[in-house]
Amino acid sequence: MKMLVLTSAAALMLATTAAAADDDAALIKSAESAAPQALSSKAAVYAMNDKGEMRTLREGTNGWWCMPDSPATPGPDPMCGDANAMDWAMAWIGKKDPPKDKVGFMYMLEGGTDASNTDPYATAPAAGNNWVKTGPHVMVLNAMDKMAGYPTSPTPDVTQPYVMWAGTPYAHLMLPIK
Repeated sequence: MKMLVLTSAAALMLATTAAAADDDAALIKSAESAAPQALSSKAAVYAMNDKGEMRTLREGTNGWWCMPDSPATPGPDPMCGDANAMDWAMAWIGKKDPPKDKVGFMYMLEGGTDASNTDPYATAPAAGNNWVKTGPHVMVLNAMDKMAGYPTSPTPDVTQPYVMWAGTPYAHLMLPIK
């Protein structure tokens, strides 16, 4: 009987490990969909848990990183970026100023979850936060002085380049690609 219990426990552990591997494979596939395959297939892949902690699903070899779609958001939003984009994102998440003179680039070829165009921390549509729906796009991050001349309207034409979160430290250039 003791052997049966150990065998059942071992089988449960193996099944759990296999399910986690399948889940990780699905997360990696989602993350890779954010950027061209030549870039995303060599990028590090990180996933965030429900506590906001990141774990590495795959080490990268090209200096880029990708994250899968977030199940907490209503639409697809996988993303890939360079090292400067990660510095910018970590500053945004931490509500700190982005590092100076580090322009970043990010892909979101699956599009982005609906978001406020004016409030970097809005979590749902509300009066005055100018919710927008974005299709596939790329972003130029932390290029504050280089965005002059691009529209900064709270209600942009999302089929044209525009500045999202204008007037905040996290303003960035949105470039639709479809």
